[in-house]
Amino acid sequence: MMEFSASRSASPDRAIPPRGEPLSDGEVGFLWWFIQGGIMDSEVRAHLHRGWGLCPRHSFAFLAVNAAFCHHYLHGPAVLYADLMTRARDAFALSGPLHETRLQHRLRESGPCHICNQGLGPASAGFASPEHLVIGRNTDNILGFLRETQPFWMPALCGRCSGTAAAPRCRPHLVEELAEGTLRDLARQRALVENITRHLLNYEQSFRWEFNGTDTLEDRGALVGAVGWCSGWEALLHVISDQAVTH
Repeated sequence: MMEFSASRSASPDRAIPPRGEPLSDGEVGFLWWFIQGGIMDSEVRAHLHRGWGLCPRHSFAFLAVNAAFCHHYLHGPAVLYADLMTRARDAFALSGPLHETRLQHRLRESGPCHICNQGLGPASAGFASPEHLVIGRNTDNILGFLRETQPFWMPALCGRCSGTAAAPRCRPHLVEELAEGTLRDLARQRALVENITRHLLNYEQSFRWEFNGTDTLEDRGALVGAVGWCSGWEALLHVISDQAVTH
């Protein structure tokens, strides 16, 4: 099993996206606006629905920047991914003919990553202040969250993304195998989605005053599982390969 090394910590310029490029000024500035309420804009939410969230780089960057500025108060990501996973759970509720073809159609994205679509990437200029740029690039908080919840998101790790024989599939690989007719365990994939959704809804609910403190580590881990399921695990696997030791 791979675990994060407790003896290693992220320096301020360590970034969560794949291939190791630090978040740009433009990305940090946009994500700062995003977590201040931009994510609730109706047009933005429509883009996020069409793309099933964000690309691997920006989905985990969203978590990382949110954790950097808000510590473990990941309310915005919890709301977004509870919404997306509820849609995914409901997508499996099919009867009648052409079940797998219809499910493939329901789960495939119909638009690009909203942040990429803004022209934002590793080299993007922007409006983040120097202070915000340092904070936004710091991954200490998100790495702590990943370590703390690792036992609960590891079982959701896609076997195709990780290059293992593990049965779970992320949404992109699930759609691919549905199209190819090579998926062998649809019921198991549905159970995975239902489990992530159930725990993530508990986590989202825990941000309400009357439910404060009712979430568990498994509920929090479901947020990581949801991000990986929606976008694929590329960015998280980059973090694992950089921060992990094998036992």
